[in-house]
Amino acid sequence: MTVYADNAATTPMSEAAVAAMLPYLTEISGNPSSLHSDGQRAKEALEAARADVAAALGAQPREILFTSGGSEADNTALRAAAVLGAEKGKRHLVSTAIEHHAVLHTLAALEKEGFEVTLVPVGESGIVDPAAVAAAIREDTALVSVMYANNEIGTLQPVAEIGAICREKGVLFHTDAVQAVGRCPIDVNAEHIDLLSASAHKFHGPKGVGFLYVRRGVKVTPLIAGGAQERGLRAGTENVGGIVATAVALKEALARREEDAARLTALRDRLIEGLAAIPHSALNGDPVRRLPGNVNFCFEGIEGESLLLLLDDRGIRASSGSACTSGSLDPSHVLLAIGRVHDVAHGSLRLSLGEDATGEEIDYLIANVREVVAYLRSISPVWRDLQSGQGRFLL
Repeated sequence: MTVYADNAATTPMSEAAVAAMLPYLTEISGNPSSLHSDGQRAKEALEAARADVAAALGAQPREILFTSGGSEADNTALRAAAVLGAEKGKRHLVSTAIEHHAVLHTLAALEKEGFEVTLVPVGESGIVDPAAVAAAIREDTALVSVMYANNEIGTLQPVAEIGAICREKGVLFHTDAVQAVGRCPIDVNAEHIDLLSASAHKFHGPKGVGFLYVRRGVKVTPLIAGGAQERGLRAGTENVGGIVATAVALKEALARREEDAARLTALRDRLIEGLAAIPHSALNGDPVRRLPGNVNFCFEGIEGESLLLLLDDRGIRASSGSACTSGSLDPSHVLLAIGRVHDVAHGSLRLSLGEDATGEEIDYLIANVREVVAYLRSISPVWRDLQSGQGRFLL
């Protein structure tokens, strides 16, 4: 059996999204900036997709800026807010310790440019306290950026509460909603969101397409100079086919969101229960306030990379919280932020379920993770030391 349990990394395109995209790869080839009929057909499709995406967020079409993905959207949002803040003498930015690297690395770059950054810590639950965010805001704060749902441990943040605090204090509020769009009910007005980032391939759209919601009145400084596309805010000919497919995938995800969430939550909890039975293991993040399909565990005495490779041999596609698979030996910054020590954080596993997950697949996941963890522990000198009392169990 093959089980794809890495949907937080990317999702397969839906059939409807593929079908919507194909005509713009084979038949409708006009540039949406061209005045001729082919160009105007592309322009009409582009603007119809923009309207659909805006409606999904409770926004206006002019507030949607199409990008190459979530990372570009994050970079654009943070740099736009930094420029606006600097114009008013505000050079302080607030975020959290568990943000995606697209946010954290941009903040680090802005620090080198003279901005000051405060990263609010999170507790063991992986949820930021709105009161801690409020306490971090100063007179010179230009922006607060808090992700909607964490990409590793799936925890859902109190976005509406934080948005209300920012609105009251007159501070711009950005949320990286890459993991949440299509999975969570989002209303940018009710939640007081000024800037929101999203990526199509997280909700069964194509890779290489994303968007940034920009509340009307918030000035954006373009990252890419060139043409007048996207109202002069993002140069480069728009990926019409990809954008059309994005809108279709998003509408499709929202149409079945409640049904999918209920079914996935039940499967997720069943998976959590099965993995929690493994001795010296721990669920990462709040057990309830998390994405419907996200399960993230640490298993003491093993390495996440070995776990991933052996599971892959058994047809299970998953991810680890450890960054070792990308050539680094450093464990996940998210797991460290919620209090996991290095040795434990290295033995992490993220299973992110898709909407088509079945009970049979959950049983397969539980059985194989148990077997692989037991095998890795049987050949681990660290595990032998723990069992003999020469080491101390942490989980």
